[in-house]
Amino acid sequence: QLQACGGGLVQAGGSLRLSCAASGRTFSSGSMGWFRQAPGKEREFVAAVNWSGSGSNSAYADSVKGRFTISRDNTKNTAFLQMNSLKPEDTAVYYCAARLAGHSTNWERYNYWGQGTLVTVSS
Repeated sequence: QLQACGGGLVQAGGSLRLSCAASGRTFSSGSMGWFRQAPGKEREFVAAVNWSGSGSNSAYADSVKGRFTISRDNTKNTAFLQMNSLKPEDTAVYYCAARLAGHSTNWERYNYWGQGTLVTVSS
């Protein structure tokens, strides 16, 4: 029900835009989050946004604040993660997830998951 795409290989300082399209159901009253998992590390929160309300109703991990921006297009049931000033430590598989409630930084609270898209940042 969630399809993530947009990953790839980019040099440090570059940008990528991830997208996550929801199908089969809408999450107009819930939220969508992005998480990432690097090899040998635990899954960690990146950003999340509520589907309804103002666009400022979002949250970011400290490590990506000021570099990443999460947004949504309710008409397309799609969320985006614009990633700028990428660093090698951003290298990970990025997952989008959705839940039928307000955003959370805890990945265990999300019920729907995309397949993951690999982001590799070279130094």
